[in-house]
Amino acid sequence: MERLRPDDPPRSGPHITLGRLDADPEQALPVRRFVARSADGARDVLVCLPRVDVDPSRWAIEAEAARRLPLPGFLTVEEVGGTPELPWYTSPYAPALPLPAALRAHGGPLPEPVVRALGAALARTLATAHAQGVTHAGLSPAAVLLTPEGPRLSCFGAARAAAPDGVARSGLPGLDPGSLAPEQAAGGRPRPLGDVYALGAVLAYAVTGHTVPERDELPASLRELVSACLSRDPGRRPQAHQALARLESSPHPATHPAPHQTPALNTTTHPATHPATHPAPPHRPTALDTTAHPVAHPATHPAPPHRPTALDTTAPVPLPASVVTALARQSAQVLAAELPASLSLV
Repeated sequence: MERLRPDDPPRSGPHITLGRLDADPEQALPVRRFVARSADGARDVLVCLPRVDVDPSRWAIEAEAARRLPLPGFLTVEEVGGTPELPWYTSPYAPALPLPAALRAHGGPLPEPVVRALGAALARTLATAHAQGVTHAGLSPAAVLLTPEGPRLSCFGAARAAAPDGVARSGLPGLDPGSLAPEQAAGGRPRPLGDVYALGAVLAYAVTGHTVPERDELPASLRELVSACLSRDPGRRPQAHQALARLESSPHPATHPAPHQTPALNTTTHPATHPATHPAPPHRPTALDTTAHPVAHPATHPAPPHRPTALDTTAPVPLPASVVTALARQSAQVLAAELPASLSLV
């Protein structure tokens, strides 16, 4: 979690801002993302707002569309609110690292087996969406959030929000030029094969550190697939389900992490909520609270509500230990954050 800047909103509706999800240098990002908490301190959420240099009305339309599309692998949008000039939406908070932050935490590109597993998860999400007639139209490295439950695609509809069809989108704020399919950059309607182009850019970024690599920079097992995804001709790109099949036929199965990796968050699952029949609220764990023995709390000292930590669930994608540590650190920061007294009483 990053420190707030002076121009960041102190709250969005009933949600009080705790910190930024993204570092300041994230320029190719169509949203401003914050970790926030309800005024009573009971619930943490991820709050997303439009950039100040984009059309808020078009952004709000895509936010509402995302709320109506609870697709697996997409970042869940629970609430859309605000004003026409400053809309916002919320998603349930779980420890999350944007892909660029994951590379910074790791000190460079991710190991090839991790990239293949990540690519398979993203391709599966896109294939499911495309089968239902949905185009994400916002996939980029910054749009990929690595969470305890696996990757989540955020920034739904970013290309559509940036400009209507028929208007060139190249160079518009918030759009990653390396992830924007040429036909979309020229103003074409976002279609599924544009998502596949962005998938290739994300894979290239994860394994090399940039979205437009030289062919020889790519590992041999990913070279043909990434090159095909990044074809300027949409007809030469694979469908998302075809990309998934190629990634799942990897010579490096996702279940065998490379040296110096650990399967991300491979611990016993602790549910985030507890039945009302429990007389006392549950223990709030810390980021490193992986013990199988719960900490007892006297009935006279009820524990605060449980908030998910980076070690609460098992992720389907193996992550390097450095990334798991960064998730745990963020979780600890959020758990330790205190609401400003002046705002919590409003």
